[in-house]
Amino acid sequence: MMDEKTMVTDALTGINGELTRFGEMIPQTEDMQLKQTLKQFRNECEMSQDELYKIAKSKQYYVPAAKASAQDIQHVKNIVSQSQMNKMF
Repeated sequence: MMDEKTMVTDALTGINGELTRFGEMIPQTEDMQLKQTLKQFRNECEMSQDELYKIAKSKQYYVPAAKASAQDIQHVKNIVSQSQMNKMF
């Protein structure tokens, strides 16, 4: 028998997988109606993920990683900016 923690974490894992798939599908479709429908599904999926995340966190089933420092955030921004500049040229 599955306990509540297992069910919540399994559901979160499934939703995260769906979000990944939507992220892959959306930019690959040229049909604007399909693209909008996929975006709507993704947004609904994100809302469900957020609700489950809050439940998991409140019950201590999930402990988020420590917050990044301002220095770490700036470092990642620099890497991403550099990568985008390299793609342009």
